[in-house]
Amino acid sequence: MADYEELQKKLSKYGQEHLLGFWTRLSESDRRCLTSELLGLDLRHIVKSFDDCTEDLKQAGETLDDQLEPLPKEVLGSVTKSDAETLNSYRTEGLKAIGTGKVAVLLLAGGQGTRLGVTYPKGMYDVGLPSHKTLFHLQAQRLLKVQELARSHSSDKDCVIPWYIMMSKQTKEATQQYFQKHDYFGLQPQNVVMFEQSTIPCMTFDGKIILETPSSCAKAPDGNGGLYNALSKAKLLDDFNARGIEYLHVYCVDNVLVQIADPVFIGFCISRGAACGVKVVEKKLPSEPVGVICKLNGKYHVAEYSEISPKTAEKQDDEGKLVFNAGGIANHFFTVDFMKTIVQEKESELRYHVAKKKIPYCNNAGQLVKPSEVNGIKMEKFIFDIFQFTSSFAVWEVLREDEFSPLKNGNDAATDNPATCRAALMDLHRRWILKSGGKFAQEDNARNSDIPSQNENGKESPIVCEISPLVSYSGEGLEDIVKGKSLTSPVVLWHSTEAHQP
Repeated sequence: MADYEELQKKLSKYGQEHLLGFWTRLSESDRRCLTSELLGLDLRHIVKSFDDCTEDLKQAGETLDDQLEPLPKEVLGSVTKSDAETLNSYRTEGLKAIGTGKVAVLLLAGGQGTRLGVTYPKGMYDVGLPSHKTLFHLQAQRLLKVQELARSHSSDKDCVIPWYIMMSKQTKEATQQYFQKHDYFGLQPQNVVMFEQSTIPCMTFDGKIILETPSSCAKAPDGNGGLYNALSKAKLLDDFNARGIEYLHVYCVDNVLVQIADPVFIGFCISRGAACGVKVVEKKLPSEPVGVICKLNGKYHVAEYSEISPKTAEKQDDEGKLVFNAGGIANHFFTVDFMKTIVQEKESELRYHVAKKKIPYCNNAGQLVKPSEVNGIKMEKFIFDIFQFTSSFAVWEVLREDEFSPLKNGNDAATDNPATCRAALMDLHRRWILKSGGKFAQEDNARNSDIPSQNENGKESPIVCEISPLVSYSGEGLEDIVKGKSLTSPVVLWHSTEAHQP
């Protein structure tokens, strides 16, 4: 084991000798733990990453207006501007790829439910549906359903879409136990591949690594862009090859409406010959604080809200739509060949971004302090920073009310909370039933319409309606069940294989 002088020499080279400040007060066991952790740190990489972040931070808030270009029309596609025949061709193309075992899905599930007021992984959260299914449960059942839909395009009756789940150190154990407890929701365990993203030390604003305890550093996950390093460490490129995977659908855990392994999106990207694709929704307002997909100095890019001036954000095209209106929703398509290039050749070129946070730290007395104010930074890489490395790009615009309702906040917040997620999903299912010829029995006939969102007063619809993903993936197959029928709320359509107890 390295001795004190050796550690001090290594740390002093990078201005981190303060990490040994409690050495004389540590037990032999704690000294071994601290030594092991410190020897495992790539201090040169950490300090350089911090310096790069600091330099970028100096430019934060500067607009990029003169360097931004709207997306070229040839990369764009839209669910609302495509006719039924075109949509069906994309769907068929996607189902063929799924049915022949060429598609896998990859879930980014490193987030805890801290802002929701819980300590467990966000994927385990129940937004209050009648079934009380969690985000993980809903997504697993959608995966089972799309596998079923793709079987008609498969030479193997056992059509499989492998599900890769990236977890953080904080969510790993709970996620694994949750899936085991629920028998992987009917999926085969060997096709649910869980792996862990890396962590990186948290820093003070003057570049010092923060101690969380006298014998350990404060660390945080390295962002959703840590995916590429995590794939390399877990040797998952080899697994993709062994399974014959050619295409990946990558998404974040918190979208209650996510269409996992969406055959239309996958088929669109394949038909365009795209190495990289992204789903977007139209921005609600110029001031909506979302990243915008565009071009920066000729390369594909996601511009943060703060990087675009109000004047540029408000620009409109000939149709009266915002020029920069493609809002990202963390929903991506990649070819495995493109992913190999990123992992093997380009990952080291990705820069960290700064997230200013309240980071628990160890004070001079060795006690843990949870600050009430921002006191440091976490360094994160973003998944979309690889857009710059491709010229074969595809952008698929979908309806927000059909495909995007993120769970970000607790019920005390006005938006993106359990209530808005619950309302979005039940409104979607209500519209599926109306489109399939069903009706809802109620006194106020004015409400019995194809309204895509919540009531104007912000309250949830009085119609409680939930359809199991095992019954319908995206509204298909409901006519035989609901056509010509008058349904009374609450309406819950279960699959025959499900026990009807929440």
